Amino acid sequence: MPVSNRSAQRSAPRSPLRVAVLADSDTRWKWGALTARRLAPGHRLTGHLLRGRATPTARQLGEVGVRADRLTEVTCAEFLADIERERYDVVVLALVGGAVQAVLHGVRALWPDPAARPVIVTGYVGVVYEKLADGLLLRHGADLVLANSRHDAQRFRAVYEGVGADAGCVTETVLPFLGGAAYEPAGSRATTVVFAVQPSVPESRADRAYLLERAAGHARLHPDREVLVKLRSRPGEHTTHLEEQPYQRLAAKVPGGLPANCRLAYGNMGEVLDGADLLVTVSSTAALESLHRGIPTAVLTDLGIREALGNHHFLGSGCLASWDQLDAGLLPQGDPEWLAAQGVAPLATTPLATTPRAAGAGAAAGAEAADPAGAAAAEDADVFAAARARLAALLELPGLPPVAPYYTLTTAPRYLPGILARHHLAADGTPLPGAAREGAEPSRLRRRLRSHLRDAARGLYRHGVQRVAPLIRRMGEL
Repeated sequence: MPVSNRSAQRSAPRSPLRVAVLADSDTRWKWGALTARRLAPGHRLTGHLLRGRATPTARQLGEVGVRADRLTEVTCAEFLADIERERYDVVVLALVGGAVQAVLHGVRALWPDPAARPVIVTGYVGVVYEKLADGLLLRHGADLVLANSRHDAQRFRAVYEGVGADAGCVTETVLPFLGGAAYEPAGSRATTVVFAVQPSVPESRADRAYLLERAAGHARLHPDREVLVKLRSRPGEHTTHLEEQPYQRLAAKVPGGLPANCRLAYGNMGEVLDGADLLVTVSSTAALESLHRGIPTAVLTDLGIREALGNHHFLGSGCLASWDQLDAGLLPQGDPEWLAAQGVAPLATTPLATTPRAAGAGAAAGAEAADPAGAAAAEDADVFAAARARLAALLELPGLPPVAPYYTLTTAPRYLPGILARHHLAADGTPLPGAAREGAEPSRLRRRLRSHLRDAARGLYRHGVQRVAPLIRRMGEL
């Protein structure tokens, strides 16, 4: 296990690393917390949720299933004050690019000279199919920028080297939530089909209604199959991406209604995949989880293969298919070379394979919780070994140099100040006046009042996104 050795105070006695994760949505919390677990098994985890429109609810966090020793909701300025006060060993930023950039400049303002500051880690929660250069340059400056595959690592380095920035931070890993139980087919036919929908892909109401009706039609055509429409959130909740046309609302308008063997489903994706014989999606990261477990996986082509849909990422995967082909019985299998390049080699060929499907994914999770040291030892040969070694080397240094993002007031004098201002930071990375509350902690009554006001504001925002905005758009088309 990596341990900090930056001073006598922190090296004796040797103790678990103190890790802080800052996330801005349910999926990013899942990525950040599980990444921390892979990088520093047995660590003490402090969780922070960045206050915003996609701040997850307690139910969403419970569904993710990753717990922290402490979890609080903060602003960017409050988080910076916390990491200065608490002196964490590692900070994992599970955020959109702009928020990562803001924190990086805040960290530089806190430690402008070489110091025993925390190691900063960031990356992506899933498939990177858009805004590659923009998102990567906003993440530059972190000590480790994790790439989820060999393919991504090559692309990340090319972007950094293309602008003359240091690419040494790019470290190849895999998605930390890959795993679960290997697929064991019950026969040559699928009995449980999971349609993993996405909040913003496709975007139009007509396209989303079409896909839902095709899922319902597949269920009618195959009455011996159960079709689960796996939803990301319940009504009133937000995720990483805005959902203007929730499938719950569209389901009520399916002609003839949903058949008895087709239903909406919630829950942890890993647990849903435990019973799946076919995963269907447009471009969800769930496809990578499914392929890693060896489950037949279909990436839909009904709406075309387009960058806007993200399904172009799966070119060469062997998984591109239409509902017509699935209706006819096709069970797509992933191409081995493509899977290896994308970091999702099937469980039978990866050191992450530990649990047969019959035992269920829960058994593996329970074993890890019961014996974290043993689980960590079993992972020593996995694809996170290089990241752990790099982290350990950084922690052994007496001090780290100041973070050095590519974007500065010299390279991006117009772009950068706007990003920082959105997070209530000045151009030099210091909090704007009033951005961080000082003094005594507010009373319980005041905290509850603030919580209710924030919930009300988010509710109004959701209403505007899901009700008012579509109505205005339709009126504009008249």
